[in-house]
This record gives sequence, C-alpha cells and structure tokens, in this order.
Amino acid sequence: MPSIQATRLRRGMLIKLNDNLFRVLELQHVTPGNKRGFVTSKLRNVRAGTLTDHKFSSGDFVEQAMLDARQMQFLYADGEGYHFMDTETYEQTELDAETLGDSTNYLLPDATITVEFFEEAPVGIGLPLTVDLTVEETAPAIKGATASAQLKPARLETGLVVQVPPFIANGDKVRVNTETGEYQARA
Repeated sequence: MPSIQATRLRRGMLIKLNDNLFRVLELQHVTPGNKRGFVTSKLRNVRAGTLTDHKFSSGDFVEQAMLDARQMQFLYADGEGYHFMDTETYEQTELDAETLGDSTNYLLPDATITVEFFEEAPVGIGLPLTVDLTVEETAPAIKGATASAQLKPARLETGLVVQVPPFIANGDKVRVNTETGEYQARA
C-alpha cells in the first residue's frame, strides 16, 4: 500500500494504523517556534466506530488505505440505513447513518455516487463537489433584493438547512458545496 507523509493527510482520507482502518475527521499542522512540526489528528476507527486522537511527527509516513470505488445508485433510506445498488451488477449494499455522517444531507433518490469499499466491505461514499437541491421552506423573497451580506435560512429537500441570499424563494434549486455545506449559487 502507498505511504503518504503525515503533513499531506487530508480530511476524509482512510489510513491504516496498527493494522486498523481509520478515517481522518480533523487535523491540524502545528509548527512550534524552535521545535519540530507535528500533525494532530482526530481519527475514527472504521470497524469499531471509536474516536482516537493521534499525534504524528511531520516526518512520519502513514499507510494510505487502497479503496475499491464503485459507481452505485442511491435507492432509498429507511430506519435501518441507506440502500445503494451497483449500476453494473445490480447488487444492493446498505450503509448506516453513522458511516455516512453528514453525507446524508446530500443524497437524493436515483443519484449516482461513488461507494468506497475496503476488503469488500463498504466504508463510505464519495460525493460530487456540489449538488443541486430544491428549497422546500424559506422566508418570502424580498422584492428588488440583490446578493448582499444579508442571508436567510432555507430548508432543502433533504432536510439540510443552509444560509441563502434574500432573493431565493420556495421551489428554487440551489447549488450547495458538499464539503462546507454552504450555498454556492442558484441552479
């Protein structure tokens, strides 16, 4: 498996550490004045679901997990989990809400996304950088309003609430950044 320098780790990456698979949730590169730099990280054990804080020296190399990515169609969500279908083999896979995390805010039925597998077990999904969602509820549009510093909350079709400009109305489609959860533009 390929190794990556600890300073090149990014949020969402999957790494192997002590024969366990971890997803990087948070990280911070620290360079104290006269000492060597290091990287502090918060990791989630993919199999056990436990959280761990880990400190890497800036010279450390970490084993990056190789994932098998498959194109799958999101079918539906129920009380048990989120169901996906492989677009080639028609096999169905289920992921729970804890594994998906905030990604559930961007899933629409029939959307084609990338599901990541590690040793034949699904471990997460890869979302596009942006998704277009319909505004279900927001305050009425203000006549003559332009994009300014004033924002208002809008509830989207997946339940996600984002801050939008005042000219956005119910039924409008908006583009949302899946990494930050912020409004990008009217779609």
